[in-house]
Parts: sequence; structure tokens; C-alpha cells
Amino acid sequence: MNGANLVMLLVIIVLLFALIFFAIAEMGLSKMTKPRAAAITEDKPRIEPSLTALVDNPEGWINPLLLMVNVCQTVQATLTGIVAGNLFGGVGVAVGVTLNVIVFFVLAEAVPKTYAVLNPDRAAMIAARPVRALTAFPPLRMISAGLIGLTNVLVKGRGLESGPFVSEQEFLGIVEAAAQDEVIEHEERELIESIIEFGDTVAREVMVPRPDMVIVANTATITDALNLGIAHGFSRLPVSGSDEDDIVGLAFTKDLMRAEREGRGDLPVLDLARDVTFIPENKPVARLMREMQDSKFHIAIVADEYGDIAGLVTLEDCLEELVGEIVDEYDAEEHDIERFDDGTLLVDGGLNIGDVADELGIDIPNEDFDSVGGFVFSALERVPEPGDAIDFEGFAFVVESVEGRRVRRVRITPAPQDSVEDSAAEASSD
Repeated sequence: MNGANLVMLLVIIVLLFALIFFAIAEMGLSKMTKPRAAAITEDKPRIEPSLTALVDNPEGWINPLLLMVNVCQTVQATLTGIVAGNLFGGVGVAVGVTLNVIVFFVLAEAVPKTYAVLNPDRAAMIAARPVRALTAFPPLRMISAGLIGLTNVLVKGRGLESGPFVSEQEFLGIVEAAAQDEVIEHEERELIESIIEFGDTVAREVMVPRPDMVIVANTATITDALNLGIAHGFSRLPVSGSDEDDIVGLAFTKDLMRAEREGRGDLPVLDLARDVTFIPENKPVARLMREMQDSKFHIAIVADEYGDIAGLVTLEDCLEELVGEIVDEYDAEEHDIERFDDGTLLVDGGLNIGDVADELGIDIPNEDFDSVGGFVFSALERVPEPGDAIDFEGFAFVVESVEGRRVRRVRITPAPQDSVEDSAAEASSD
């Protein structure tokens, strides 16, 4: 082996150790969190500034580090090919590629990253000061920033001010991993996931549908409207117009009680009706809730694309999308989902189909419907009847009860091996 080959071989070995360190650093620092960094640096004040700085500003080190990894891998692969070609002649390229894949994958990727996964704290402490010093090198930072800026310009036209992008699913995966590692509580994970989904939710998905609305007739008196509000426990009631399918205002229970005490209970409820806000059914809930806060209204009437009344949505409906069901003393003790020991679910027909899909762990396309009843209606392509059943993704959806043309209750069971008809027959016999 001549001197040139020996020098290149030494450089390859140095690059191998550099790649081992970079792999440990990348994995160890990626798994480090701010609370964990603060905990492990209490007894190591020399490491604390470097580790804290890296954890607080991950975009400041990840791109320069990945650039160094790419440079080292490219250089070592080139030198390996040259040395193998000099030593083995024509087959040297094949030998070099084989050695490069086996040796560098095992020693510079699998082994160090496995070590970092098993010992994240130690890996982060080993890498903290060297990585901070390396990524603070001005030329490296400038080259890295320039390449990332070029990438952002080429991809989706984003400017230099934008950094690496994380998709919604990737972010939710990070949150799930943080909950499993007990970095955050599971309640915090659920709240974060609710906030992410909140941005995609529209009024149609959270509204009270038109058949379930409690509406005061325009011919009712103040006393009649007050009795209706007290009976259902509502503080605001929609008031219909001359056309029963139209809403002309809202009757506030406090206004009705005041008028009743003043002896005006026999007057028409329309005299006390306040203005009502109408919104389209595809209005984002996040924007609606902001408008409710700014304009100080708590209820809006939802209209479909033809202007007909589709339902109503309240501020409480919007909040429940974030924090879960809010139950007060007037809410009926009915569970949207009843679970049985054999895995069967009995669900309300008006329950959001996305919630059921999450409960079952399956994907149910819902472009044309929002509820379980809508899913069954769409699948059957006719008005459902008790005992009707459909089979979907290994589950049998059996109609338990129907009110008019609305599906009220659906039983969901793991699909039997023979046929769905057995489930339908069992539901009918029950």
C-alpha cells in the first residue's frame, strides 16, 4: 500500500469516528427535552449552558449537524471507492460499495443510534459541548442557512425566513411519544390533539341538528316561552317566524322572567325576541368562536347552502370540541357510547362518525356525512329500519332504533365470521 492510499485510509477511519459521534449526537439531542435537560444538568454545571442552548434552539444545530454528516458520508464514500479501486483493480468499486454499506451502516449508523436510544441522557451530555462549538462555527452556519433557504425557496415557494417544516401527523406523533415517555400528561396530549383537530372542524360537525332544536312558535306568549325554556333548561330559545322553517330571533329566558314578573306574560314572545346570527354550515368553528367572543353572542343559527335552517351551534358546543363534554344539571344522563364486555358498542345515531372511527381504530370516509346515522343511511341508500346491518372494516353496524327517518341507536360489534345477517337477527330478537 503506497503512501497516498495509507493517508486516504487514515482519513476514512477519522471520518468513521466522526460519523459515529454525529449519529450519537443527533439521536441523543433529538430525544432531549427542556425539563429533562434541566434535571440532568443540576449536578453538571459545565454542561448546562451548552445543553440548554441546544435544547432551546434545535433549529440552530440540527441543520449544521446534518450538513456535516452529509459531507463526511460523501467524502468517505468517495475515498473508499478510490482506495478499493487502487487495491483491487476493476472490481474495486463493487468492493468499496459493499464495505461502505456494511461497515459504515453498522458502525456509524445502527450501533451509535441504538446506543443513544438506550442512553439518551448520556449521549446528550457527551455531544452537548462539541456540537455547540461545531454549530457555532460561522462558515458552517452560513452554508447551512443558505442551503436551507434555497430548499425553502424551491419547495412550495417558501422564503428564507422559514425553516424545516413538520407536518401535522409528525407533530401528533411527537406529542404521542412525549406522552408515552411521561414528558407530558395524557390529558395534555388529548388537549393538544383536540386543538390540532379544532382547526379543521366546521359548524356542521358540532351543531344541534334541526330536528333536535327546541323552537318557540311565533304565536306563543311570553309565559308559554318561559315554560318551554324552564322545561328544557335553556337560557336562549330560537323563535320561529310565520314560516315554521324560519327563525326570526332569540328569546332570552332572563328577559322572559323579567316580563313575567312585570305582569306581561300574555304578550307575544316576538315582542322580546332579540336579533339572531346566521352562519353557513361550513364555517370553521375556531373562527366562529372568535366571533362569538368579539361580538358577545353565545348562539348562532346554522343555514345550509339553500338558506334552510340546518341547526344551531352554541359557544358551549365550540368549547366541548376542545375540552370534551360539558355536563350541567339540565343535561339528560344519556351516554353517546355504551361499552359492553364483549367489545360491543351501542352508540347514538347523532354521534360524530369521526369519534366512532377513533374509538374503533378504523378509517371511515366522511365527506358526505358527519354522524353515525348518516353513515348507515348512506351505506344502505334508503331509509334504515330496525335490524338493518352493514359490514365495514371488520365491524357490523346494526340499526337498533329509528325515529321517523332518523337513526337513533346503532349497535357496533366485531363482524361475525359467517355473515352480518346473524347480527341483524340478534338485534331484532333483542
